[in-house]
Amino acid sequence: MRKKYFASLISHIYLLLLCFFAIFPLLWIIISSIKGKGELTGNPTAFLPKVVTLEYYRHVIFDLGFIVNIRNSVIISLATTGIAITISALAAYGIVRFFPKIGTVLSKVLVTTYIFPPILLAIPYSIVMAKLGLTNTRIGLVLVYLSFSIPYAVWLLVGFFKTVPIGIEEAAKIDGANKIQVFMQVVIPLVAPGIVATAIYTFINVWNEFLYSLILINDTSKMTVAVALRSLNGSEILDWGDMMAASTLVVVPSIIFFCLIQNKIAGGLSEGAVK
Repeated sequence: MRKKYFASLISHIYLLLLCFFAIFPLLWIIISSIKGKGELTGNPTAFLPKVVTLEYYRHVIFDLGFIVNIRNSVIISLATTGIAITISALAAYGIVRFFPKIGTVLSKVLVTTYIFPPILLAIPYSIVMAKLGLTNTRIGLVLVYLSFSIPYAVWLLVGFFKTVPIGIEEAAKIDGANKIQVFMQVVIPLVAPGIVATAIYTFINVWNEFLYSLILINDTSKMTVAVALRSLNGSEILDWGDMMAASTLVVVPSIIFFCLIQNKIAGGLSEGAVK
């Protein structure tokens, strides 16, 4: 018993140390964002602030208009996630129920789109969006994100729909439900955890995307948070306080959101595992 207790104690200490090293950069950013003017440059190695202030947040949100960039990212991410999940759910259900023989092969073909690095398709996408007149628009950016999000979402949702027994759908049809009612009222509630997990992953990927947002968006009023954060680094005079405050606004909400729904993500992924 003593050996087990000692081994457990060592394991917990080791995990606590790893956790501390993992969250230390984030903790440093948050603390640096509330330091007073001149503290970051005067004594950059000091951990605790001498004066606690939210001046950097006020300057970033109101003076630099960072709230507009956050709004753009929210709109683009929600639009992409909603459209991608709707199309992917229908496609995955069709693959599982109507094309069972080629469903596995087709889902693998869809996920091969992730083999190509994003930079390889930057020029073709730029040319296509320019010909369509969608450069420097949110719609064009959403269309580009959909081309990457839908194949990945279909590949994930195929596994979830395979877990739904065909007998449940046949019983609903015997009770008088049509195909749409079976899909919406029977199948969707059963795979809801998987849909939630896929939607969350899609939202986070779009929220953090940088390359295509930088290439396709030139108007500062339409930039996403990733590009706006990079523009602070490219200014003539870099204010590290503003950079830390903007980084906190971008990173912390997504981390909090992920921590709140991590159980649903884990549950959805485990339910979607097909043996």
